Amino acid sequence: MILKNLIGTAVFVALLFAVSAFVYQEKNETAPQRTSTKANNNRFAVLELFTSEGCSSCPPADKLMGEIEEKYKDQPVYILSYHVDYWNNLGWKDKFSSAENSRRQQQYAQTLHSQVYTPQLIVNGKKEFVGSDQEAVENSIQTALLNSDNATIDLSAKASEKEISVNFKTSESNSQNKVLITLVEKKSSTHVQKGENEGRHLIHWQIVHQQNQIALKNTTTGATSFKLPKNFNTNDWEIIGMIQNMKSGEILGSTKASL
Repeated sequence: MILKNLIGTAVFVALLFAVSAFVYQEKNETAPQRTSTKANNNRFAVLELFTSEGCSSCPPADKLMGEIEEKYKDQPVYILSYHVDYWNNLGWKDKFSSAENSRRQQQYAQTLHSQVYTPQLIVNGKKEFVGSDQEAVENSIQTALLNSDNATIDLSAKASEKEISVNFKTSESNSQNKVLITLVEKKSSTHVQKGENEGRHLIHWQIVHQQNQIALKNTTTGATSFKLPKNFNTNDWEIIGMIQNMKSGEILGSTKASL
């Protein structure tokens, strides 16, 4: 009788723990996640595309970035599409373009001893080629995922009614390095009415809207913020962070955070 009671009690306790564990797991799975940190993979590939809606050679590169984003969505491959402004006087003003994006490309021209052109793709700040060259893109990604060394960078991001706040922590404290925090729109499109792409409906992926740079001279932690974009939706935007040696241009680590 005592043994039967003990068995009954043990079964009841086991069932109670099982139900509790299920409820706890279900609660955690349905809770909204507002922050994210770096992938566990120690390797990474940062693809920086310099493009323009005024350039007739750019749509294939833009399309390729969309395909790469989908193919590598579960891997540490981070795409940033910088729309440059030097095409704006040639018939069509790209609404996503900025002088800051053009300056970043010019900085790469100095460190990589390369030309300034579109579409140009730069991988991990070390290698450049035509952004529509699918074979070169795929090979560079595979090489980066095998050989890149990932300096630690952790991000957390949160959107409020007026701004997006981002906190970061890194393993680097080098006067030559900076943390670059970038506000990225995942996808958008434009109906081009003038210029080389007149009449075309262009789709863009991973559009850079703003990039804040923080020096790592005396700190490994910090925070920055962005003004909330118009028609903002947390599902359509993300934050990409990276550590870059500003002298060599090499990107030492990267990650992203959801909003």
